[in-house]
Parts: sequence; C-alpha cells; structure tokens
Amino acid sequence: QLQFVESGGGLVQPGGSLRLSCATSGFTLADYHIGWFRQAPGKNYENVACASKSNGRTKYTQAVKGRFTISRANAKNTVYLQMDSLKPEDTAVYYCATCYWESLGPASSWGPGTQVTVSS
Repeated sequence: QLQFVESGGGLVQPGGSLRLSCATSGFTLADYHIGWFRQAPGKNYENVACASKSNGRTKYTQAVKGRFTISRANAKNTVYLQMDSLKPEDTAVYYCATCYWESLGPASSWGPGTQVTVSS
C-alpha cells in the first residue's frame, strides 16, 4: 500500500521560501514518477510538479515554473518541494502522490497534506 506523509508547511510572508518534505512507504520510490499537488480553499486540486522515475527529468505547472523545484531522494524514500518567491496565490494544502508523467495528474491517493499559507 502506497503511503505518503507530507510536512514542512507553515506561514510565510510573500517572497519567502519553504521546503516541503514527503516521506513515502509501502513501495519502492525509485519505481514511480512522484509529484506534488495542491488544493486551495474552495478550489479543485491543481497539479504542481512531477519528477520522473528515471533520467532526472521534472515538469511543473506554469504557475510555479522558475519558483518551485521538486527533487527526490530515493534512498531515503523522500520527496521534496523547494518553494521560493512565494505568492499569496500559493496558499493551499500541499500533497504528494505518484503522478502520470504526461499529464502531471495524480496516479495514487495522497497523504493528509501540509498547509502552506502565504500572507503578510
């Protein structure tokens, strides 16, 4: 059973940075594309980023390109999302799950999420 536990969220001022972590278990992380997703209050979820299971490639939704960086540490069963130059519109609950490379969409259920609030 694929399991995910997200952490690292919090309150940050616009322009600030946060680093999210996702601890995975129940599967071999190296065998899967892995991604981050977010859901803002009253909105549908949004694909954020996807990291390929091979060749180190990454993809991002246009809204976060150049500001967010997804990375993976397969030996630690952990995935990261470095978020820089944060904007109020980045406020959301962030989740990780496996992802489809072509669409960046979720390929599995996700964990409880971690809240990110960008506000002055």
